[in-house]
Amino acid sequence: MSTLVVEIHVPLLPTPDLPDGADPFPWIEEVEDFLFDLEDQGDVEVFDEAEQDGDVYVFFLTGAGEGNLLAVASRVATLPGVPAGTVAVVSNDDAEEFGLGRRVALPLPAL
Repeated sequence: MSTLVVEIHVPLLPTPDLPDGADPFPWIEEVEDFLFDLEDQGDVEVFDEAEQDGDVYVFFLTGAGEGNLLAVASRVATLPGVPAGTVAVVSNDDAEEFGLGRRVALPLPAL
């Protein structure tokens, strides 16, 4: 039986107006900290280590229902510094590569 996985695809766009020598993608660590805090609270599980895939950085979530995972992905998309254009991909652990599932635009519209 496969496990539901939500991939969060964030465009690898450098943060504008950073001082020389600064990390061009400080939001990566912020997103990882945010997700690990949620994992520590038992809300979601970080499925795998985040990694670069072409021109996006991909984070992986599991351990909750699709609605909850998409809500977390939506919160990630609104974190300070996270580039616009972030999308979620609803997939599973049987997928042979990233991005093969159903794409969901982020952030989700307010209900």
